[in-house]
Amino acid sequence: MNISALIREALREDLGRLGDVTTRLFVPARTRWRGSVRARQTGVICGTRIAAQVFRACDPGCKVRVLVHDGGKVRPGQAVLAVSGGRDLLTAERTALNFLQHLSGVATTTATYVKAVRGTKAAILDTRKTLPGWRNLEKYAVRCGGGSNHRMGLYDAVLVKDNHWPRVSSRGAERAQGIHMRSALKSEDFAKAVHELRCRHPKLPLIMEADGLKQVRRGLELGADVILLDNMPLPQLRQAIRLIRTTSPKTLIEVSGGVSLKGLRRLAHLGPDRISVGRITHSAPALDLGLDLA
Repeated sequence: MNISALIREALREDLGRLGDVTTRLFVPARTRWRGSVRARQTGVICGTRIAAQVFRACDPGCKVRVLVHDGGKVRPGQAVLAVSGGRDLLTAERTALNFLQHLSGVATTTATYVKAVRGTKAAILDTRKTLPGWRNLEKYAVRCGGGSNHRMGLYDAVLVKDNHWPRVSSRGAERAQGIHMRSALKSEDFAKAVHELRCRHPKLPLIMEADGLKQVRRGLELGADVILLDNMPLPQLRQAIRLIRTTSPKTLIEVSGGVSLKGLRRLAHLGPDRISVGRITHSAPALDLGLDLA
């Protein structure tokens, strides 16, 4: 990811053709400020270097000092960045805070989930449910919060999801719904496709999503590296995890689908190796931070 290009685009959409007309009208060009970005709530910080780059992009002569590095915890009132410079610090303020608040929010939310499974073997993973163009940043924020990254994209792991599995459909049901369903592969060719995939991409992990015990058994037969148990009720999850552990102890077990903080520890106690949570990126609230200048 080209962070500089992302910053330029963020500033371009904020400044438009005319630039910061308010600051240039109300703040004299010779104005000099000192100030700090401070936390207004408890959380985990992420994005300090990017925020510093934004301030420097708007005011090349400014000075920015990082007081809390990425992954560090803050409490209300604690200074995260110290800044000094001219009136263009105001121009940079919102864009710098947008990066810092969002990424810190992802890190803070992740840390909350990680804390909830402490003492179990389960790791908290993110998903591909990220803002377009922000994936590397958001996944970095997950790591700052103590979580781990799932695959970065469609290229670095094979994830056989529900729509990839062969399925038998009813033509009558299809006509009634006005849709045409088709399987990516016929059932008898599915195992051949998995074998071919292993030959073509031997270094890529094979993850097979299962929403029932039949798919779990099929995934074990085909030698999946990871079996992802998706949206299973607790009784079925217990059965699936027991089946995998007794049949293939080396196979990693992942749980996903509708994972909430309230039920997280119960899931972790079932014994999965990892729990993937989309909401730590797609629904993380921004951490409240503000710039104070004097």
